[in-house]
Amino acid sequence: MRIRLWLLIISFIFCSCVYADQEKKKISLSGVELIVDVSDTDQFRQKGLMFKPRMDELEGMLFIFENQARYSFWMKNMQFPIDIIWVSEDKKVVYIAEDALPCQGSCPSFYPDKSAKYVLELNSGFVKNHQVKVGDSLFFE
Repeated sequence: MRIRLWLLIISFIFCSCVYADQEKKKISLSGVELIVDVSDTDQFRQKGLMFKPRMDELEGMLFIFENQARYSFWMKNMQFPIDIIWVSEDKKVVYIAEDALPCQGSCPSFYPDKSAKYVLELNSGFVKNHQVKVGDSLFFE
């Protein structure tokens, strides 16, 4: 029990420090304003939301890639389920994976059928609650 508590404390401190230095950006999707952490370097993209204990309802992570391609994602070392939204270079939703569940060990990949330049990760249920669909626009500068 004590070891588990210490691991939880260390994980919280690690996550707080690691995510604190990421750029934040205001974006809008389906008329909802969100604050997202920007993952635009290999270091941030590889880390993603791994080990982050939770996100507030209107928080997320925006992955920005140099080129448009079919980027796959997985849920290894995640702590909570998310919706994953792939967005084209012209900021239109091209693919959605809802309720992606955390996994340990061998994890399935979520692979879009269309190319994207941006990938948005939000709390599970966002897509359903806000009726996000393919073709919707993402707004940010």
